[in-house]
Amino acid sequence: MSEFLPTLSRRALLQGVSCGVGSLALGSLLAQDLPAANQPANPLAARPPHFAPKSKSVIFVHLVGAPSHLDLFEHKPALNKHDGELCPQEYLQGQRFAFLRGHPRLMGSKFQFQPRGQSGLVISELLPHLATVADDLTIIKTLHTEQFNHAPAQLFLHTGFGRFGRPTMGSWITYGLGSENQDLPAFVVMITGAVAGGGNSLWGSGFLPTVHQGIEFRSGGDPVLFLSNPPGLSMTDRRRTVESINQLNQAQLADVGDPEIAARISQYEMAFRMQTSAPELMDLSQESPHTLAAYGAEPGKGSFANNCLLARRLVERGVRFVQLMDEGWDHHGSINTALPKKCREVDQPLAALIQDLKQRGLLDETLVVWGSEFGRTPMLQSDREQAGRDHHKDAYCVWMAGGGAKAGATIGQTDELGYYPTEDPVHVNDFHATLLHLLGLDHERLTYKFQGRNFRLTDVAGHVIQKAIA
Repeated sequence: MSEFLPTLSRRALLQGVSCGVGSLALGSLLAQDLPAANQPANPLAARPPHFAPKSKSVIFVHLVGAPSHLDLFEHKPALNKHDGELCPQEYLQGQRFAFLRGHPRLMGSKFQFQPRGQSGLVISELLPHLATVADDLTIIKTLHTEQFNHAPAQLFLHTGFGRFGRPTMGSWITYGLGSENQDLPAFVVMITGAVAGGGNSLWGSGFLPTVHQGIEFRSGGDPVLFLSNPPGLSMTDRRRTVESINQLNQAQLADVGDPEIAARISQYEMAFRMQTSAPELMDLSQESPHTLAAYGAEPGKGSFANNCLLARRLVERGVRFVQLMDEGWDHHGSINTALPKKCREVDQPLAALIQDLKQRGLLDETLVVWGSEFGRTPMLQSDREQAGRDHHKDAYCVWMAGGGAKAGATIGQTDELGYYPTEDPVHVNDFHATLLHLLGLDHERLTYKFQGRNFRLTDVAGHVIQKAIA
């Protein structure tokens, strides 16, 4: 038999051994980038936080396009006083604007403001319902971002990075905490209007296993496409199909340890269970006439009011992160007519959501967040008749309610034109660190190894805003 064996020289032997050792080393290094391969069979199983949390779930409301904080929460008498005057030159030096050109003029607000509640939070007349829950709000007036165009700023708000490819807040939170409901997605997204410029990357999982991406629920038909069985396929048939597919997936997972296979197994099982849980969830006719009237909700219709009520139903069932996207807040023109219209659509449902959560004992463990990608300039865009405001990244407002946030608190102050922070500036990374902290997660410890280094939502920055925590 020896005559059939190939001759192996000393050099060839050493080369083969060195390549083999190198391959083993490379495989070991690559395996370090797959921590989910060692996760339990259910990658969305509930996991303990780093420390005792103040909140269990989040409802994050993103007003797509960026409402004017200067017409809603920032009352600036000096801006009204100097209305129509040329903007001081020091506010223009070194600045980049999306659309403003030349030397713009200042524009005051046409709307009335007054202090509300015992906290004295100043709120515009455009939000009369929200004013009734002023003492439940924690408002940050000095949030600032690094991006001044919509899509990059939207990505920065949700991922802490101005380009595509990073996981979003909801994905990081479900990665860190899992879910308390195995019959519904841990991260649900609902949209009114058009999809934002950042697209579905605003609820994507980036380099995290895809089981952590947000699942978009539709307002009509199946909440998720193809959730119902096709004609002629029984539940028994579907169950048998899912079991057979997942047996093959389990064998492949045991062989290669790819976390995406674990995600696929989990999602097949989730989809099967959702055939029962999702229709029950979406059936708003189960709610009392009083509750429907409080939100302004109408069963069977798609609206922001319905989405707010569904958000309450989701967190009530243990869903970890609910993201409500409402489009139509990009007011470069006609702000004095367009902004009141949009406020009428969201004001009542948002106030009802806070009151409903509070009455049900859920507000203490649910963090409601209202915000956008940036604010609006104190300068006039277009002419007086078609008055609008351009994008403004240096200071704008967000608010929180419940979930361990300090009710009635105001964080930060801006200058007399509402342009720059003068006290307690808050970067988007700080905001992210604070949200994670309220959920019992240390933003510096919540990491995922990818391409050889540990990533986190706050990247290399971020400080918890202690003044915002009860």
